[in-house]
Amino acid sequence: MKGLEQVYRSHHEKRGENFAILSNERGSFLKKHIGTDKAILDIGCRDGQLTSTYATGNMVTGADIDSVALDSAATKLGIKTVHADLNGDWPFEKQSYDVVVACEFLEHVYFPQVIYAKVSEVLKPGGMFIGTVPHAYSLQSRIKFLLGIKTGTPLEDPTHINHFTYKEFRGGLEKNFKVIAIETYVPPRYRFLANFFPYLFAHDFMFVATKK
Repeated sequence: MKGLEQVYRSHHEKRGENFAILSNERGSFLKKHIGTDKAILDIGCRDGQLTSTYATGNMVTGADIDSVALDSAATKLGIKTVHADLNGDWPFEKQSYDVVVACEFLEHVYFPQVIYAKVSEVLKPGGMFIGTVPHAYSLQSRIKFLLGIKTGTPLEDPTHINHFTYKEFRGGLEKNFKVIAIETYVPPRYRFLANFFPYLFAHDFMFVATKK
């Protein structure tokens, strides 16, 4: 694990403490849907910046490959933490969580479908799977790709292994979960156009689903 952990630790250090893309938007989405009195597993929680938006009133376990970031999450939030490479075996009991959170995590794993199956295993019957993923194929990004530009697109992040279209992402989720909603974050300058093309201009997909 040491090599991969060092990759992510260096990546996190470059971005700095308490960094989270679209923190307010994603935090509000999580808090609204999760509620309180839940046993929650946050996979890829890093230093707990987004975890903090819903941790109060819940029993949270944060998991990440970066042990330094996990120490920060435990200190700031008082949550339980588990150091793990989530591409491998999961050290969590089956059917032990009401909610699994995966924010900007699924694009970092080699086989998302394997992760979906593991999430389903650790969720209680009817449990919630919630999180966000970047939309790699927005019109803005497609134009940049044609021009050979990575800046401002999901390709800019070298730790992104997978890139999702809306159709691909929803189809993958539906193999293990009942999809309740996939909301979008659209940058303000494109919101009028998004009324006509709701997914084409999305920067992020914010999803909530339940275990089948």
